[in-house]
Amino acid sequence: MDLRAYLGQKLTIHIDRPLGSRHPSHGFFYPVNYGFLPNTHAPDGEEIDAYLLGVFEPVETYTGVCTAIVHRLDDDDDKLVIVPEGKSYSEEQILALVEFQERFFHPTIQR
Repeated sequence: MDLRAYLGQKLTIHIDRPLGSRHPSHGFFYPVNYGFLPNTHAPDGEEIDAYLLGVFEPVETYTGVCTAIVHRLDDDDDKLVIVPEGKSYSEEQILALVEFQERFFHPTIQR
């Protein structure tokens, strides 16, 4: 699935794993807010996942700009990267911030 159509768009995501929460089955902590874009479909049958960077408190929903995609070379479950308007992160910064979960895969950043 090609998520590049979302790049540059202002999107509202729902956060189902807020900053500081624990993954229900793997037990790791979420150092960033993590959620999904409602009313979409990813290859895993769920809605498209999204990392929210640059927001340092737990939130339930957030409207921000999609500035990148975490593309997994060894999995078909790519993730959107959402940030506050006017904020930007380098590819290296994004990979460092999502390493808690992406370390299990081989991710690249698409812009």
